[in-house]
Amino acid sequence: MAEIEDRAENIQIKIAGETIPPGVVKQLEIPVARLPTQTLICLPVTVINGLESGARLWLSAAIHGDEINGVEIIRQVVNQVNPRCLKGTLIAVPIVNVFGFIEQSRYLPDRRDLNRCFPGSENGSLASRLAHLFMREIVYKCTHGIDIHTAAIHRINLPQIRANLEDPETLKIAEAFNCPVMIHANTRDGSLRQAASSRGIPILLYEGGEALRFDDYAIDVGIRGIFRVMKVLGMYEHPCCYEELPPSIRIQQSKWLRAPHSGMFQFRSHLGAVVEKKQVIGTITDAFGNRTVAVKSNVRGIIIGHVQNPLVNQGDALVHIALL
Repeated sequence: MAEIEDRAENIQIKIAGETIPPGVVKQLEIPVARLPTQTLICLPVTVINGLESGARLWLSAAIHGDEINGVEIIRQVVNQVNPRCLKGTLIAVPIVNVFGFIEQSRYLPDRRDLNRCFPGSENGSLASRLAHLFMREIVYKCTHGIDIHTAAIHRINLPQIRANLEDPETLKIAEAFNCPVMIHANTRDGSLRQAASSRGIPILLYEGGEALRFDDYAIDVGIRGIFRVMKVLGMYEHPCCYEELPPSIRIQQSKWLRAPHSGMFQFRSHLGAVVEKKQVIGTITDAFGNRTVAVKSNVRGIIIGHVQNPLVNQGDALVHIALL
């Protein structure tokens, strides 16, 4: 009996003062701050604790409040995981920036970008306090992480993984995720990825789709990718893990193609297309139709993102190309 109790003690996890025993799904609301109306804003967390010990994986989305694809990805993943078949723990935070999500905004009320405020501070700004809370209650209790994003407003991204592909454990889970492309990317100061990596926690950043819109393809790729990561970590086996897919293309560098002139941009290609150097991928026409300029690729690569708003100024980023 004592051996069973010790085993249960090792498997259970404690978050925000709540102890989640093995084989249990627990929804938590961790207090963050109050609005000027005194309405309490909480961080929504779902913890699925398996019956056996194993990896602890967190899923997070909407660090930028208008990037909502990840909310749906996490909802569908959580609904499909049976805790009695899970080894380890899945910690899901579908909306990190609750303030921005409510306002349909990338930012927090103080106009700070939460993904430039990690690891945060207990006594700092609202963004810094939220970052500190997330690190303390979620990240520091996990062995791996997947943070889900979309392109910024008025842009769209091909499903892609961004990660430190020079780290063997990170590369292993990036290959398991099996996006169309995986890009080696250095961390940015203040990002969640930098804060987690500094603690030796392998983390993937998944990008796909656009802000304030559901993208069925990006959602589907994200769900299947997460389950494949869970399989390679020995956590869970889902039927999608046995699909045969072409391997993800590994990319070391990407480049934005910028507008040579101002006007109305008409994109003539598509996400995932392979383009050659000097290939025409769009045109820019002035509002009166007096002048049309061809937009040509200056590199050979795969289109992984492009602007959605046709109104562009000279120098604006138009098309994001991963170099081959």
